[in-house]
Amino acid sequence: MLIEACEVVVTMDDAGTEIAGGSLLIENGAIAWVGTGAPPDADGAERIDGRGSVAIPGMVNTHHHLYQTVTRARALDQGLFGWLTELYPVWADVNEDWERAASRVGLAELALSGCSTTTDHHYVFPRGIEGLLEAEIDAARELGLRFHPCRGSMDLGQSAGGLPPDSVVQDTDAILAQTEETVRRYHDPEPGAMLRIAVAPCSPFSVTDRLMRESAELARRLGVRLHTHIAETTDEETYCIETFGRRPIELLEDQGWLGPEVWLAHCVHLDDKDVRRIAETGSGVAWCPSSNMRIGSGIAPARALLDAGATVGLGVDGSASNDVGDMLAEARQALLSARGVGGPGAMTIREALRVATRGGAACLGRDDIGSLEPGKRGDVALVGLDGLGFAGAEADPVAAILLCAPRAVRHLIVEGRQVVREGGLVNADEDDIAAEARRVGRRLVAEG
Repeated sequence: MLIEACEVVVTMDDAGTEIAGGSLLIENGAIAWVGTGAPPDADGAERIDGRGSVAIPGMVNTHHHLYQTVTRARALDQGLFGWLTELYPVWADVNEDWERAASRVGLAELALSGCSTTTDHHYVFPRGIEGLLEAEIDAARELGLRFHPCRGSMDLGQSAGGLPPDSVVQDTDAILAQTEETVRRYHDPEPGAMLRIAVAPCSPFSVTDRLMRESAELARRLGVRLHTHIAETTDEETYCIETFGRRPIELLEDQGWLGPEVWLAHCVHLDDKDVRRIAETGSGVAWCPSSNMRIGSGIAPARALLDAGATVGLGVDGSASNDVGDMLAEARQALLSARGVGGPGAMTIREALRVATRGGAACLGRDDIGSLEPGKRGDVALVGLDGLGFAGAEADPVAAILLCAPRAVRHLIVEGRQVVREGGLVNADEDDIAAEARRVGRRLVAEG
């Protein structure tokens, strides 16, 4: 596949190279050449016209809850604990049909926004319901996205002092056994893998100390990554101090949950010591600015984390706390929120794009994606600059893709295969996906 004559190719290499009039050649799923003019050995290649578009690495979403897509626009004025208390009884009825419909919507939204790789943190497993993780894996395969689902878990229900209802928590031993089975069945450690699994207990207020410690041991024994929610709200901080006698990051460190194989969602309420320990231990952070502002949790200290040398990626978070699954919009929100608290010099457009690409790849432990360089996988998003929203933005087309109105990308290529073509899905019908999700959503509303 030859992508020809882009306005700019934003490589996201170590030097931040941007190539005006650049082209890319993809062979066998990997980038073979990046440059200007005619590449060697491109005879017979499928050709994609890059004129009028900016080529960026496929973006990497580091935190999501796909099942929530059919429960958007609920708990409208609640903080995290109130939001969860209102929605847990609804989520307790999740089934395979719901999971498949919601996953297809969420993954389609991400693809159309230029996201080539996404994780998902699924932690609700009602008794007697099977096929949930399998449904979202099938949806990712159908649409053609690179997928890192997390086998989440909760074992601390309301009767034991946790926040979730008892109907959605599981036995600790069952969680550990099922998590190991999931990793052994699905995880692909090879370079260029389209499917990898992470181990992901939910949060300090829904998981026992034993599950946190043994999940960390399990993940390291199996050679997979670890993920959880932490330091999202002041309520959580108060809970951790009152229950464990430690602040959230201190608690995680005591439980063996800091290290280069760990990435943490949110990290809004950190002190200077927390920032240093995250950076020193090589832990990653999934920064979720839209969700954190929607629920009123605050704004994560992304600038301080980056300055300390921490790995920071972007996450759209669940579509019931963000209500949008758009990675370009999330990168824009990240830029604006950083500047909103830190001033105009707090973050550049290129830094925000780097967080959305290379930062996300690093959070997921991937050195084969996140930049457009020979040898990296062929994951490319082409953002078109045509139309009303970009008129007048000719001075800096790279800046325009974040500063101007977010829109569907023109093309998305994943592993050298087109997933989005001319602004539409290649492997599924957008209207059919939306109609099925509306059917599930209407049923949930009718059932109260």
